[in-house]
Parts: sequence; C-alpha cells; structure tokens
Amino acid sequence: MTGTLHGNPGEPNPLRALDLERLRCRTSMKWRTYPEDVLPLWVAEMDVPVAEPVVRAVTDALALGDTGYPAGTAYAEAFAAFAADRWGWQGIAVARTAIVPDVMLGVVEMIKLVTGPGDPVIVNPPVYPPFFQFLAHMDRKVVEAPLGSGQRLDTAVLEATFRAATAGRGRAAFLLCSPHNPTGTVHTADELAAVAALAERYGVRVVADEIHGPLVAPGVPFVPYLSVPGAERGLSLMSASKGWNLAGLKAALALAGPEAAMDLDRLPEEVGHGPSHVGVIAHTAALREGTGWLDALLAGLDTNRRLLGDLLAEHLPAIRLHPAEATYLAWLDCRALGLGDDPARVFLDRGRVALNSGLPFGTGGAGHVRLNLATSPEILAEGVRRMAAALPAGRAGS
Repeated sequence: MTGTLHGNPGEPNPLRALDLERLRCRTSMKWRTYPEDVLPLWVAEMDVPVAEPVVRAVTDALALGDTGYPAGTAYAEAFAAFAADRWGWQGIAVARTAIVPDVMLGVVEMIKLVTGPGDPVIVNPPVYPPFFQFLAHMDRKVVEAPLGSGQRLDTAVLEATFRAATAGRGRAAFLLCSPHNPTGTVHTADELAAVAALAERYGVRVVADEIHGPLVAPGVPFVPYLSVPGAERGLSLMSASKGWNLAGLKAALALAGPEAAMDLDRLPEEVGHGPSHVGVIAHTAALREGTGWLDALLAGLDTNRRLLGDLLAEHLPAIRLHPAEATYLAWLDCRALGLGDDPARVFLDRGRVALNSGLPFGTGGAGHVRLNLATSPEILAEGVRRMAAALPAGRAGS
C-alpha cells in the first residue's frame, strides 16, 4: 500500500488555477463567514476548480434530469477499484457497504449501531471538533486518549483508556481519525494492528473516519483500518469529498469488516435516502476518472507544505510546525508567541486572517491553530505575512 502517484504528470496544479478575485465570488462557508478584508485559511474547503470528469458527470446528470434518489452500487464499486489501485487493498466487499449522507452522519449511524446512550466513545485529541459535538448530541460519553509523542497514537494510553472505559460496562467504541485531523499524522500498519488487538482484547468497537485517505503525501503509505489483521469487527467511513473538494455534493460510504456485516445490516433503511444522488454521481466520477487531477493536487499540496515551512521560518520562526504526512491542513504550535490559549483570535483581529482555533480540538489544542494550505502559493504567503503583522515588534521569535 503506497502513496505513489498514478495520474498524468502533465496535469496542471489545481491550486494555481483561481485567483483571489475569483475565489471571493464563492458563496460557501469559507468565503462568506468573515468580512471581505479577512483572508480565509480555515475551514476544510480547497481553493481549486472542480475536476473536469466531475463537472462533466454532474452536467450530464442535470441535462438528463437525473436528480432523483440514489440507488445501486456504482459508488462502492468505484471506491473498491480506487482502493485496490491506490492502496493495494483488495478487501472492499460491495455487499458490506452502504451509502450514507456524509462521513460525520455516517459516523453517527455507526456509533448508534455499536453503542447506546451513555456509553463511552474514545477519541484522540487534538482531534476534529465535530467528534465532540456529534457525540455529545448523541448522549455518548466522550473519553479522551490524547495523542502521544510526535502526535502519534500512544498504545499504552489507549490500552489504559480502553480498560477503564469497559470496566463494568457493556459497550464502548473508539472513534479513530485516520489520517489524523488536525495533525496530518498517517497511522502505520503496526499502529493500526495494535489498535485492532486492543479493541479485540477489551471488546471495544472501532469506527474509523478515513475521509482524508486519498490525501496522503507522495511516497507515504495509507493503510485502511479494515485491511489490518484483527480489524474484522471494525467499521469505516470513506468518501471522495475531501480529496476532490466535493463537500457540497453530499455522499459517503460506510464499510464493514467481515464480522461487522450484521451490524451494518441493521442500518435503518431511511439513512440511504439522505445522500445526494448527484453527489453519488460526482464522487463516482472522481474516483473513476479524476485520479490525474488528484495527483496534480497532491503534488501541489506537497509544494505548499514546504513553502509554508519556509515562510514560517522567515516570518514566524517561533511557531512550531508539525510535519504533516496527509490532509491539506497544518497544525501550528503558537505557544512561544505568548498569545494565550487562542492565538487564532489575535491573528483574526489584528492580522485579518482566519484560522481555526485549536481550543475546540480538545486536549492539546490550546495555543495552537489549524491552517488550511489548499490554496495558491501567493495566498498562502499573504496569509503568513498577515499573521506576522498581527504580532508586536519582536514577538515573532527566532
């Protein structure tokens, strides 16, 4: 399983296709939450045009009036082929998949299948804030098992947490973020096998959010959780939405390991009515025909990661950049700047650049920000310059 590029190396970098004037014509959350003088480098939307195969598929569907309810297994078949080619994973059985509205709503439905109200659900902070929000609204008890050294899974902490969570209780789940958001950590096969072994030992059900799987850096292997030994009772959520910037075209896949098929069979039939049929068409086209576009994007993201490191070294050397192996998000440790627990507020108020505050990511988030680097190099450079301009003279560090 590798992160090898498979597309046409001549395809242009989509991150260079749109300038700021054009991007400000967008009406989505990223571009409408803040006033126009704010540069938005926050929520997970990419500043890219839609891949041509997706545009063509959606346009053809609209021209045909094919805008009804989703049906069939085309999405699952396309993802299975993509996973086999991209990750060397032959393990997706279409019969053990279901279409769900999106990854987080799919997570909710999977957690409902394997836990009940009041049951503990373990997460690894700092982690995607909706994990906390959705679990709380489901009346589940959120239990933290923080990431360890190097922002990696700490199996000792995880085991202690599994043991405590299951002591005297009937059920518990582990909501795994893989690759990890916000750190960009890609969990190794050995780490995931250790998770599977611990889950089996303590009777914890693993639900893996793998939405960023297509976005690993070149040369970095992504390992699907259900592909590791011992993960047969696991459940996973996957989607093309992050890789191809299709969040507005709602669709995702729930996948079950061989011993979790009966759980997935209990998924309420009405859940399958929630995805967008046009979204399913778009995601299927991306997976089947959009790999060249994806590879051009991955190369562009790799360039931007290096650029961000250079920009921070020049303008904000006191910020510690965690080296990401996946996603288009950067996790920045700003504690040395002396801006308090929420530096994102300072960067917004004084620098007019919007970043995600680290506080909602749970333990380990204070003093951090998350930056979205899926934009043009010029916009990225302007964002860092604004961050530096927000600081008093001499505060940037050395």
